[in-house]
Amino acid sequence: MEAATADDMSEPQHNENPEPYKCDKRFSVKDNLSVHIQTHTEQKSYSCPHCEKCYNNSKTLAIHINIHSMKHKCSECGKCFQGNSALTRHRRIHSEEKPFECSVCGKAFADVSHLTAHSRIHSGEKPYKCSECGKSFRRNSHLNEHRRIHSGKKPFQCSVCGKRFTQERGLRSHSKLHSGVKPYKCSECGKSFRESSNLKEHRRIHLGKTTGNLMCHVRVHAATKEVSCRHCSESFRWRTQLKTHLLKSHNEGTWFTCHICQKKFSLKRNLNEHIQRHEGVKPYVCDECQKCSCTSYELRRHQVVHSGAKKFCCGFRGKDFKRAQDVKRHYRRCPDVIEFDDL
Repeated sequence: MEAATADDMSEPQHNENPEPYKCDKRFSVKDNLSVHIQTHTEQKSYSCPHCEKCYNNSKTLAIHINIHSMKHKCSECGKCFQGNSALTRHRRIHSEEKPFECSVCGKAFADVSHLTAHSRIHSGEKPYKCSECGKSFRRNSHLNEHRRIHSGKKPFQCSVCGKRFTQERGLRSHSKLHSGVKPYKCSECGKSFRESSNLKEHRRIHLGKTTGNLMCHVRVHAATKEVSCRHCSESFRWRTQLKTHLLKSHNEGTWFTCHICQKKFSLKRNLNEHIQRHEGVKPYVCDECQKCSCTSYELRRHQVVHSGAKKFCCGFRGKDFKRAQDVKRHYRRCPDVIEFDDL
């Protein structure tokens, strides 16, 4: 679960007459309001003398400088923190202590803010509402990230390829593509991964559990189509297929439109990939030859060239191929194939 910020713990308030800088958050001390208002400005005039980080106000800068002072340092790993409370929370990673337990399902958490956010899953409470589209969120931090969709702001930029992100964690994940760093290593087979979620999914293979990718693949062979349209009799294997169907056939939902060529997409990620092609951004880099690709799929497809593996086989002649589309192309010419329409 993602870490909740201090903003997640504040009670949402609603202002009848919003003014510039207002985000409906309320304060008991006027000085705290003045400091908070500066977070809505783009200007960051307070620079850290020890590193390149800049801040909106002197109070936030003073908290940050504590990191450099080594005042709050973890004795286990040497990492420094802004305050003692942050250090206490961090130490629970090493001790694996989780003192805050959910009264509904018993799940335990290292931080009370994580428990508060988790509890809203059971209650269904989503107190943070977007004033633009009415969409609600469990966490204030998620609402703030969502608002960037309406504003178009992408404040986090990759220093290598220039790609911009609405969230800092998106930039951190993306940066690993350029650095080649894969810090998450499987203790069973030694295979490394860029993200902890990928390692977690990989471990299921060693445990003999069905992976998410396999479960998705099995649906291709299944005759049943579990996702049904509520307006007509059409059924689909994937929710993304249903979303496209609702847009095209029932005019339900929102298209994502390219601001350059006006082409429309049913999925935001497809629009993002499309815009990257306009801008010439190719963030996915091959470890072997440094060839750049627009999407992770294109990179994986390219990397087959280096692996030499031929995972796809013609069932009639036993010929092996590197890619599935190569098999399909072969089938069209294979005289032993009676019908190709089923592929």
